Amino acid sequence: MTAKIAYDDVEIGTELPARTFPVTRATLVRYAGASGDFNPIHWNERFAKEVGLPDVIAHGMFTMAEAIRVVTDWTGDPAAVVEYGVRFTKPVVVPDDDKGALIEVSAKVAAKLDDNTVRVDLLATSAGQKVLGMSRAVVRLA
Repeated sequence: MTAKIAYDDVEIGTELPARTFPVTRATLVRYAGASGDFNPIHWNERFAKEVGLPDVIAHGMFTMAEAIRVVTDWTGDPAAVVEYGVRFTKPVVVPDDDKGALIEVSAKVAAKLDDNTVRVDLLATSAGQKVLGMSRAVVRLA
């Protein structure tokens, strides 16, 4: 596969379609099984609170993976992402109810680089707080 977005069609400031990703306790259990990360802060409310967290929190790598979906959906090719990094700034707190939490992600092209690549800056928030800092991807376009 190759990216469906052409480098020449993109300008600095181009906004990618924003997405909202729901997260429930069931989502965290499925992710724990798939990733092998069974840390109790991701499923056990009592334990999470004992270690100073407000409640169960989403896995950082899960949050990071959900955020990059904005970019991979835009390009049409996950392999177009050649670099991706974030800083974890706040946890995504996931209450034990029918709603869970939401991760809201927006992104825009911040720089046009060499070799048909662009840098995309992402903004990921949950409950009005920024949950990922310095969230950036370098993407090779068509």
